[in-house]
Amino acid sequence: MTDHQVAMLLVDLALIIALAGAAGFIARKLGQPAVIGEIVAGIAVGPTLFSGALTRTLFPSDIRPFLSALANLGLALFMFLVGMGIEHTGARGTRRATATVAIGSAALPFGLGAALAVYLAGHHQPTSHTGFVLFIGVTLSITAFPVLARIIAERNLTRTTVGTIALSAAAVCDVVAWTMLAFVQALSAQNFQAHWQTLLLIPFVAVMFGVVRPLLKRLLTGSTPPAATVTVIFIGTLAAAAATQLMGLHLVFGAFLFGLIMPKTQAGDVRETITRPIEFATKLLLPVYFVITGFNVDLSRLGFTGITDLCLIVVLAILGKCAGAYAGARAGGMPTEQSAVIATLMNTRGLTELIALGIGLQAGLLDQQLYGAMVLMAIITTAMAGPMLTLIARRTRQSGLDAFGELDLARTAKSAS
Repeated sequence: MTDHQVAMLLVDLALIIALAGAAGFIARKLGQPAVIGEIVAGIAVGPTLFSGALTRTLFPSDIRPFLSALANLGLALFMFLVGMGIEHTGARGTRRATATVAIGSAALPFGLGAALAVYLAGHHQPTSHTGFVLFIGVTLSITAFPVLARIIAERNLTRTTVGTIALSAAAVCDVVAWTMLAFVQALSAQNFQAHWQTLLLIPFVAVMFGVVRPLLKRLLTGSTPPAATVTVIFIGTLAAAAATQLMGLHLVFGAFLFGLIMPKTQAGDVRETITRPIEFATKLLLPVYFVITGFNVDLSRLGFTGITDLCLIVVLAILGKCAGAYAGARAGGMPTEQSAVIATLMNTRGLTELIALGIGLQAGLLDQQLYGAMVLMAIITTAMAGPMLTLIARRTRQSGLDAFGELDLARTAKSAS
């Protein structure tokens, strides 16, 4: 790197962090998750406005590879935190509802997405027709676990029935979705060698759960200093991400898997000590990913066909998630009002959807136009959650009904035994 490139990279990084912070602040003031503002800010500095002149001026082409490297590092750390956050299936008294919600909120949107993909494939020419159909089905069935967890915490729903069921069902959906995405990416690989490399994932997963997980458990339950533990976690996350990348899969799968195998038995203060530096690094690096996303979104070129595709994608994404989750909640014995809240929460997609879409764009399953439409769908469905929850709470309050259901964990466990 030349001195000019180093200086420009630092300036761009400072600009991205400032822009993401300001956009996140505005989003929170509007009652939205910060990630909505950050995504919109990333699109704003892309080619959508001023025919890309802003992008070329602020982010020269010779700086973008370095920004991509930082974005990938932020992604790896973020996906580790996502995997580490998946730790339970809820209270014993809510497991039936959790299972039915997870099935409903995954199966129906997947089916609708697959049917939509058959139509979209006619005018988007994906590299793999089968991979494209499966990919669209998976992306429509995704629920953003991290954004959902933040919404639930901000609205004090953590110890409510709906919060517990939605978070647990989203955790199940996340694991299934990332497993399916790994399969779809392997299926869509253009060279035959990539298919053989992907088979290495099977022994890799076995080693991670059978060897690495017990070692991590010993590390976390021993007297290892927190600084050394954080160092080991950083090394493990990056090594796992590199391993899946070399297997022909995206690095996010390895990072997610490493977070998933992390023992969940450590005390809260120990866990916070471990995750705090990783969360700090993620907050600095992840906004770079929003800018990289913005480079690939040009909404000014959607056209009539693109707008038609966008409307279909948004309608089917909302219909599939909300109807599937609602039906699942009702089948699990939940009241109407609480089922509506769960359906609204499960429709949240956010950053998790963007990462999946980035994988599809890299694999040649999405073109630029369809990628832009799918990104807009992720923004719209995530932005809906806050206003919909407020509306449901207001209506049920006027009717004297309970939309959230205060959860007594001890009582539900006892009644289930």
